[in-house]
Amino acid sequence: MFNPNGLLEASAYIFFGLIVLVWSADKLVEGASAVAFKLGVSTLLIGVTIIGMGTSAPEMAVGFLAAADNSGSLAIGNAVGSNIANISLILGVTAILAPLCYNSIALKREYPILIGATIIASFFLIDRTLSIIEGFILLGLLFAFLIFIFQIFKKNKNDPIGEDMLDNIDKESSLKKGILLIVIGGTLLLLSSKILVAGAVTVAEHFEVSKLIIGLTIIAIGTSLPELAAGIASVAKKQTDLAVGNVIGSNIFNTLAVLSIPGFMGPNPVDSIVIWRDLPIMIGLTLVFLLLGKCNDGRGRILRWQGAALLGIFFIYQTILISNAIN
Repeated sequence: MFNPNGLLEASAYIFFGLIVLVWSADKLVEGASAVAFKLGVSTLLIGVTIIGMGTSAPEMAVGFLAAADNSGSLAIGNAVGSNIANISLILGVTAILAPLCYNSIALKREYPILIGATIIASFFLIDRTLSIIEGFILLGLLFAFLIFIFQIFKKNKNDPIGEDMLDNIDKESSLKKGILLIVIGGTLLLLSSKILVAGAVTVAEHFEVSKLIIGLTIIAIGTSLPELAAGIASVAKKQTDLAVGNVIGSNIFNTLAVLSIPGFMGPNPVDSIVIWRDLPIMIGLTLVFLLLGKCNDGRGRILRWQGAALLGIFFIYQTILISNAIN
């Protein structure tokens, strides 16, 4: 059904797919947040789970459709590339706009989870095969994470993320409208992901570059746009805890949910270049993120110059990818 003819049509597929993808993800998050609020779910739990999962919905949809289309390397590249983009590009841009200071207890408890998930996923990828068993293990860890977070948040009602999240929920929205937004957003998310994957595969074949490179560049940046929009909006409202929480939650979902998809739909081979080029950068940025969150007064800070350094790393990494593709 979606088979673009030529580079121009494939480029139009990517452009249109990304626009609809970002819009539908936003509507999906809006609807899910409204429904959860109407059902009495705490704003803190909505902020860390629904928002984190919602902003990772494009990666999950693209990963599922790419793996179903025998393009597992594109799905893996999308997951790894999105994690890199979230820390270097998203945090870099938001910190340049306004220094990020945060003290959420919830964030500090999610740092070790992010580190642990990154280490486990990297271990699964090192043998150059993401197996079906490993995919289901990652999925199981995701459910364990959600249960753990739910239990913690029942004990910590007062948290900056919960307070920030309350201002971002349409409290006047009806339950029916929320459900309608979920249906519309979810349907368009899958449709736009299908269009995006078809265009990306055609572009990769036209330029004779690997689908992995396309996943690490065009697709990773495109599917990270919801996180960028959420980060900028949070900074504009001076909700820095929520801005940082979005990145941590999204990276956890990318690692455990998005990477699990090419696994349990596989097994899928992992390009050796991922092991020595992309994984070290993802792990390194995750550790840098952790170090930036450690301050003597118990607060985390990402200053403007640190944001600029993160953004510089992103551009250097993208330059390396493009150079490798050309060569």
